[in-house]
Amino acid sequence: MHYANLGVTINEIQNVYKLPPTLWQQWPAHSYHGSQQHNSRGVINRFLGYWDGNPVNIAPLSPKDSAPLYVEMMGGADEIMAKGRELNGQGKYNEASEILNKLVFAQPGNQDAKNLLADAFEQLGYQKESPTLRNIFLQGAYELRNGLPGGTPVRSSGPDMIRAMSTENWLDFIGISMDSRKADGMRFTINLITPDNGEVHLIEMSNATLTNIKGQQAPKADLTITLDRADLNQVMMGTGSFDDLLKSGKAKFEGDRTPFDQLRGLMVAFAPNFEILPGTAARAPSQLPSEFEVPELLPPHSAGD
Repeated sequence: MHYANLGVTINEIQNVYKLPPTLWQQWPAHSYHGSQQHNSRGVINRFLGYWDGNPVNIAPLSPKDSAPLYVEMMGGADEIMAKGRELNGQGKYNEASEILNKLVFAQPGNQDAKNLLADAFEQLGYQKESPTLRNIFLQGAYELRNGLPGGTPVRSSGPDMIRAMSTENWLDFIGISMDSRKADGMRFTINLITPDNGEVHLIEMSNATLTNIKGQQAPKADLTITLDRADLNQVMMGTGSFDDLLKSGKAKFEGDRTPFDQLRGLMVAFAPNFEILPGTAARAPSQLPSEFEVPELLPPHSAGD
């Protein structure tokens, strides 16, 4: 915060702040968990936010929109590639990655550019003491060269996790999964009752937002759904559906089913292996989760500590 009060911004602090030598000499202070680069930015973000005060950075262009302009002004792909090779040869990997990243976003199909950027990332990763930072760079290099793996991604939402997940957490996940752009004008209330654990929840759709309140019920709900939480777990894991439970008599709908069908039509299935770097999308599509199923929500990229 001393540097912040001198005008050093969140986009500069990682290159300015250094641990005092006496602290650096202590092994527990080394970058085995986190890093001074990552953590210094985190401190600025906590107290001052992500914006550095520069108007151009309050709502910047997306990289895919700004990159073509940079590539044009730098003289095109050939000029950038030549400079990138020169910088890599000089050991200036940060500088090389800065310009090559622009080229990769402008030309996601340029595999030579992606390979050269991967070379820079790889060298940066090898130089990091922090496993977190090292893995960030090495994962980026791998994806640039090989793309994201296809098929079914590794999942952590097993039976134990689902059983431990509260119903209100699952309802919050449903609210996140809902495409609010399609929900404008919808209004309904649903009472959810799970007799085996004695819980009740009120679910309300209004202002294109789905909210839930534990322990509450609407006196005149549009729909009341009753099923045991143990059976709801099947829906959450994707091994069963509400229709399956209705047919078997394990779930009961009372009232107008329309709100349920409307909500089901709003669900978006999240694929956890979306690309971060351009042109790295999986060659084979992932198997998407079922409706209302809780997927593995963390993408295969390290987000730091």
